[in-house]
Amino acid sequence: MSKPSLIKRGLLAAALFAATQLAHAGAIDKLRQFLDGTKTLRADFTQMVVAKNGKKPQISSGVMMFSRPGKFRWEVVKPYEQLLVGDGEKVWIYDPDLLQVTVKKVDAAIGSTPAALLVGGDALEKNFTLAEAGTREGLDWVEAIPKSPDSGFEKLQLGFEGSELKGMQLQDNFGQTTSLAFSRIEHNPSIAATQFRFTPPIGVDVIGE
Repeated sequence: MSKPSLIKRGLLAAALFAATQLAHAGAIDKLRQFLDGTKTLRADFTQMVVAKNGKKPQISSGVMMFSRPGKFRWEVVKPYEQLLVGDGEKVWIYDPDLLQVTVKKVDAAIGSTPAALLVGGDALEKNFTLAEAGTREGLDWVEAIPKSPDSGFEKLQLGFEGSELKGMQLQDNFGQTTSLAFSRIEHNPSIAATQFRFTPPIGVDVIGE
């Protein structure tokens, strides 16, 4: 066999090995790769909240986006409008129906929350203990357990399809489960800085800092 053929076979074998390693990467590795390779993200979401008693779930949908570190926008469109905006220093929670805005410092607002895991800088190892959570519904899941007792939730699971974050499931301290499914995902899009700013509308009550 000629030397060029041997080189080609060697390159092909290396490429196949790399592809196999990626395909069999654990969910924790996929989470780390996702965070390392994602500066900005935009996606549609559908959220389902189920109480501990299992009564009729509450379903909502909207658009989310973030720019790491620290900036995010979470806009609920249906069935009721609500907007959460983090500008890196403060988090604004706007309820149009109540004509009310709640303002919190970003550290106090997201601390060891799911938002901190996605948009924080060094929050992954600092605030969470990670474990593989198996495969279900066609996704590879990683479990993140907050180290802080004041996080407000017991555990968070993130589901990956390949290298794509497709779902999240959160169980809070009251037994309530929140499930999120993401679609129309855009990796590292250009997002205007204005999306992460918020000015309270005239006439609304502003509560907090």
